[in-house]
Amino acid sequence: MEECIINSPLGYTKITGDINGIASVVVLNTEEKTTSIIPKVLENCVLQLNQYFKGLRQQFSVKLNPKGTDFQNKVWNALQTIPHGKTTSYLQLSKQLGDPKAIRAVANANGKNPLWIIIPCHRVIGSDGSLTGYAGGLHRKQWLLNHESPNKQQSLF
Repeated sequence: MEECIINSPLGYTKITGDINGIASVVVLNTEEKTTSIIPKVLENCVLQLNQYFKGLRQQFSVKLNPKGTDFQNKVWNALQTIPHGKTTSYLQLSKQLGDPKAIRAVANANGKNPLWIIIPCHRVIGSDGSLTGYAGGLHRKQWLLNHESPNKQQSLF
């Protein structure tokens, strides 16, 4: 498994993967040394993430290879159907998956998503519109939602 660390607006980001696809993208809570030479199998992922952060990309087209249970993979696949700039609730996602009572299981699978940003778990919010748990911290979730918002907040000064 190859890995690299890049610096992003959210902090140092660790990307792992191999010829089978990208296995994880995780924003770290520590300062790390960035990778000077990106492994070939990760180059496209790094390019697409950089484009995303610059506002030049809304969808990712990298080959993914997350490790999870069948249910987790089902949830992660459903997350990829949430359009850029839109949100859904855990309840809506549970209903989409065919079991409205599975809210906690869906939330748990969402929290175990190893491919932050690329599989957009940040687009899932509470039914009341509140920001709910995010493994990377609510400040990062808020940043991502603001970044993707079609209605950018303008500064008056």
